[in-house]
Amino acid sequence: MIFSSKTSEDSNWGPIADLMSGLMVVFLFIAVVYMLNVKEEKDRIEEIAITYNRLQTELYNDLLSEFEDDLGRWGAEIDEQLSIRFQEPDILFGVGSSNIRPRFREILNDFFPRYINILYSEKYVGDIEEIRIEGHTSSEWQHQTSEVQAYFNNMELSQNRTRAVLEHVLTNIEFSQNKKNWIKSMTTANGLSSSRPILKKDEEDKSLSRRVEFRVRTNAEAQMIKILSAGRQP
Repeated sequence: MIFSSKTSEDSNWGPIADLMSGLMVVFLFIAVVYMLNVKEEKDRIEEIAITYNRLQTELYNDLLSEFEDDLGRWGAEIDEQLSIRFQEPDILFGVGSSNIRPRFREILNDFFPRYINILYSEKYVGDIEEIRIEGHTSSEWQHQTSEVQAYFNNMELSQNRTRAVLEHVLTNIEFSQNKKNWIKSMTTANGLSSSRPILKKDEEDKSLSRRVEFRVRTNAEAQMIKILSAGRQP
């Protein structure tokens, strides 16, 4: 009996065609799973962005609503990064001194209790990671002082100033014991010398660089990590 070559070829290609069909199904399944994972990752990223933006925006709006009528007379400003900046050096401290001027003491007595009332409120207390009191100086020091030595002199000065501010608000302003304990657990005094100058046209504005900032760090970052970690669990 004679078999045609076409019949032989057809019988050889049959299993190969079945294999190719199976592989196409597998690849299609992989593609679908990949697309679903991409969508889940996209949804997680959107959830992270919403969490971060909601917290930052609401806290900024509440701080601004509380203080916007006072900022001008305090020589202060607030930005969307949750930093309240006191930037009138003649009001804050004496030149080269960490002694708080009387006017700045009055401002702190007015500002800080209201500031804490917002942060310690039920709305935000669980989201606060740190309250940073930051001291900043210009790059200047006395004549004939090297740039490096001026930096370290200003570092010591800025640290002394932030400690003085923290000491003042904790010892001269009345708080309940629970609230005071919370403030102590959350608040840090950070002297940053001239490491973050205020620039205008790429040049240091020495007057504006001499400032004190109250900066809030929220736990939004920790929440974001938690969301991402949960999404990666098998």
